[in-house]
Amino acid sequence: MSDQLPACPACHETYTYESGTLLVCPMCGHEWSAVADLNAEVAVPVIRDAVGNELTDGDTVTIVKDLKVKGAGGVIKVGTKVTGIRLLEDAIDGHDIDARVPGFGNMQLKSSVVKKAG
Repeated sequence: MSDQLPACPACHETYTYESGTLLVCPMCGHEWSAVADLNAEVAVPVIRDAVGNELTDGDTVTIVKDLKVKGAGGVIKVGTKVTGIRLLEDAIDGHDIDARVPGFGNMQLKSSVVKKAG
């Protein structure tokens, strides 16, 4: 049995074998498309705000605590509304949101310091 073939989605046994373009499980008889299994989408991690709401690109969020801005010498105040956020797949030091913050310009934020508005 090949270690590269996926386990059966019906019974989760690992004795899968190929039969033409299908994968077959000899334990339960389940057959499924090998092509569909190989092209399955990779699960994208869900990014959630400070209270657990799922965030998506384009959402409007509000800041939930005062944030000191390095280099700018200022503070982003609680309640500041940020519109049109973009989620980052490769979070850098936990900064998984790219946004334009009013009065400060483009910057990256952590999802743990924002709350989805509306």
